[in-house]
Amino acid sequence: MNPLQALILGVIQGLTEFLPISSSAHLIVVPWLLGWPEPGLAFNVALHLGTLTAVVVYFWRDLLGIARGWMQGLWTRHPFGTVEGRLGWAIIVGSVPAGVAGFLGNDLLDHFFHAGGGGKLAIAITAVLLVVLAILLWVAEVRARHVRALGQLGLRDGFLIGVAQMFALLPGVSRSGSTITAGLFLGFERSATARFSFLLGTPAILGAGLLESLQLLRTGLPQEEFITFALGLASASITGFLAIAFLLRFLQRYSTRVFILYRLALGTVLLLLVLR
Repeated sequence: MNPLQALILGVIQGLTEFLPISSSAHLIVVPWLLGWPEPGLAFNVALHLGTLTAVVVYFWRDLLGIARGWMQGLWTRHPFGTVEGRLGWAIIVGSVPAGVAGFLGNDLLDHFFHAGGGGKLAIAITAVLLVVLAILLWVAEVRARHVRALGQLGLRDGFLIGVAQMFALLPGVSRSGSTITAGLFLGFERSATARFSFLLGTPAILGAGLLESLQLLRTGLPQEEFITFALGLASASITGFLAIAFLLRFLQRYSTRVFILYRLALGTVLLLLVLR
């Protein structure tokens, strides 16, 4: 992979990780369409570190407040006495489904979708999932009531949104897309469910990054990949930060229609390319 490819893929990762259009789908599809080599372990670590940096820098005050509220709740024996404490427990409970699913199926999914094991079938499945989630998000928008704020989110909500996040292990689903869809079905305001989506995604991104970082420590970072590693990390973190800021402001005024249409168009085009 050359520096230009690394820069482009880093930008794609930063944008699509937080917009509801699936980062994993784009990181599979773009190299496939352009004939680029597979990014490899080191570059995947760079992308995860970049998006983790973006979400932590943007939400550091929220994360610190949630951590303090959670610990205060344990100390006072009133774990659900504050909004921050409840959010902390909701994030913990909501992280379990994706953690278990990732532990059991990550290697299989990685081989099939990311290492070329699935071939064109992997692209076709990704395309179908892009369309399916678009339809579900459209239904959620139609049925949405937008009556619940973030402070009203409880353990049950956290778990259900966490189950939705679990399906984001499949390329084409999208972590933010699946969790925002679940939040809308549960009656939350768009901006509130997007905010919780990003907070809930932090442990998942951290976990994935740690697992791949441990693998990279065992193999070592080749010297020739230093530049692409740095470019991927920097571009993913900067564009990821901007994508978070954009989406939270966008959803305060508009629906997710533009992302639904984009998913439908991309999924349809990919299916036509695979089936031709």
